[in-house]
Amino acid sequence: MSTETKEKPKTPTNPAQPEPVPPFAKQHQPKPGLESKLDPPPRYQAEDYRAAGKLSGKAALVTGGDSGIGRAVAVLFAREGADVAIGFLPAERSDAEETRRAIEATGRRCLLVEGDLTQSEFCETIVEKTVERFGKLDILVSNAAHQNRKASLDELTDSELEETFATNIYAYVRLARAALREMKAGGAIIATSSVTGILGAKGLPDYSATKGAINAFTKTLAQEVVEKGIRVNAVAPGPVWTPLNPADAGTTPEKVAAFGSQVPMGRPAQPEELAPAYVFLASNADSSYITGTILQVMGGETAGG
Repeated sequence: MSTETKEKPKTPTNPAQPEPVPPFAKQHQPKPGLESKLDPPPRYQAEDYRAAGKLSGKAALVTGGDSGIGRAVAVLFAREGADVAIGFLPAERSDAEETRRAIEATGRRCLLVEGDLTQSEFCETIVEKTVERFGKLDILVSNAAHQNRKASLDELTDSELEETFATNIYAYVRLARAALREMKAGGAIIATSSVTGILGAKGLPDYSATKGAINAFTKTLAQEVVEKGIRVNAVAPGPVWTPLNPADAGTTPEKVAAFGSQVPMGRPAQPEELAPAYVFLASNADSSYITGTILQVMGGETAGG
């Protein structure tokens, strides 16, 4: 029986202005932040997207898949025919359950794996559980991230530095190491980078450094595994409306309200606008000749990195 996903065409919601623009409501959340508490709710359904069975029969693992970009990617992967495991922190369980409902509504299977990616053992465990449930691992999306703004470098403590690197880059390296023991030719690894890893960002020295490291590691790993038929790429978003920024301890409700207004498009991306880039990089039908690339989705910001 074919696993190809078939969808009925849908009418675009509002082609002239499909996504919300700031100012948003003034708001702030404690870490790790919940999508269910964001105002307006991030858009992840991608109602104008047409699935074509590009990932039929695939098994994917998406870290940070409970909310934000991770949720949108996980749901779009499912719509394209993949079974999806998502990783999340215990405090994010309610968001993760909502993501599971959205995935299972497509007819695909979803595995929830709760744990802390800063722990090396968990990076091994989440891969093992994915393979145990689905019998294989075809796609890894290393997406979970930690971010706190600082007024100056002097505010960056050693513990904060370690947490940012452990979450954003060490976990990516460890996840990739574990995933490559299971992946076969045709597999794909995708990391979530950032405009900050290309252009830098005042107030985000540790976060920007980890995103730059993600870019360098992606290019290096791509060269290492190309002969195995496995592709490695990253997506570099500009500002995206997710819990990451309202839960940033170094920002204010007023800055959250104006989030994304500084880019040429004048607004942050919605998660649904990022997810198709991940489908593109995961699909061998679309990107079989692309590896070692940092795909920029930055709302009009341009860079050569």
